[in-house]
Amino acid sequence: SGLVLRYFYLQQQLHLQREIQIRATLQARFQSLQSRIRPHFLFNSMNSIASLIDSDPDTAERVVEDMSALFRASLSAAEDLVALEQEISLCQRYIHIEQLRLGERLQVQWDIQLQNPQVKIPSFSLQPLIENAIYHGIQPLTRGGTINITLSDNNDILRCVVSNPFTEETANIARSGNGMALENLEQRLKTHYGSAINFSILREKNLFTVQFSIPLHTGARA
Repeated sequence: SGLVLRYFYLQQQLHLQREIQIRATLQARFQSLQSRIRPHFLFNSMNSIASLIDSDPDTAERVVEDMSALFRASLSAAEDLVALEQEISLCQRYIHIEQLRLGERLQVQWDIQLQNPQVKIPSFSLQPLIENAIYHGIQPLTRGGTINITLSDNNDILRCVVSNPFTEETANIARSGNGMALENLEQRLKTHYGSAINFSILREKNLFTVQFSIPLHTGARA
């Protein structure tokens, strides 16, 4: 019996060590992703602000406020939980900045059907999907396109869906990327919710869709 107890103790310790290693790896990858996002986004945003200072100072001030909120949130830890409505607000700030750069080429359609917008989710759960959709789905297209974002929380399940145009031109851009943002997000959600999450990527003829669903009331995995 002593050997059996020793065996289960060692198994538990190994499991805890694996969990610690996974969280440490995800934190490192999250920080790496943040450091890669900041430079190009910062430079583009600063150019937008510079072009607006004389012609539209009010909008320039708003962009500065949007950037401050984004970078303040980006300093949070990968494990931090935030209200869903806070994550939505952060995404809207991000989209506003990108629309100044891309103009009418970037159109966004929101379909929000939430009964509990205060539910907590891991920080930066939605924003990377939108950034990925803009970078891979809209920016390469001369005419731009529309990003569709759907959020619903029926039957105690939060479902987030983001889709963007998918053409031969955008497919080449997607193949050149390493998919780190999507892979990192999936692993972060699995760390919080275990097997209770559903994460999928669908490539259709003219549409690229990423969706995930997480339970609302079972809570994140400890």
